[in-house]
Amino acid sequence: MIYWNIFLAFFIPGILGYGGGPSSIPLIEHEVVDRYNWLTVKEFSEVLALGNSLPGPIATKMAGYIGYEVGGVFGAFVAVFATVAPSLILLITLLGVLWKFKDSPKVKRLTTLVRPAIAVLLGIMTWDYLFSSYEDMGIWTTIGIAAAAYVLMERVKVHPAYVIFGALIFGGIFLG
Repeated sequence: MIYWNIFLAFFIPGILGYGGGPSSIPLIEHEVVDRYNWLTVKEFSEVLALGNSLPGPIATKMAGYIGYEVGGVFGAFVAVFATVAPSLILLITLLGVLWKFKDSPKVKRLTTLVRPAIAVLLGIMTWDYLFSSYEDMGIWTTIGIAAAAYVLMERVKVHPAYVIFGALIFGGIFLG
């Protein structure tokens, strides 16, 4: 039964968050944290930070890690397969249709309409992480990490993976 739950936990976000990008992260969080209680918000944010620091699609990395934690090696396989299966099925099914209508104004408009939904999902996730950080570390540590991340990424132009890795080290040493 655990493997079926792992499959559903990653297949459903895979359907709704097509492509395994940032739009699927809040959906995965809902399944893993709220529905199945496999991880806390803090643990999920750490998995997300770790996944963001590695190359490749975030959803598959998170699925592999969470699947392994919950169901071992086979759980990781099930989770990664469940994450990519909806995209694979859709890609194979709709590739010809999309190629035929690639210059259509309707297809271009659809892409434009999806972007605000992704922005809202990412905004909600950011708010949840800020609130969780505030509860766990306090307001000044949260503001300090956010300010340091902003300065490093926007002013100094440090790659976000290094900033995330630095925040992980900071959290492990000073807050762990």
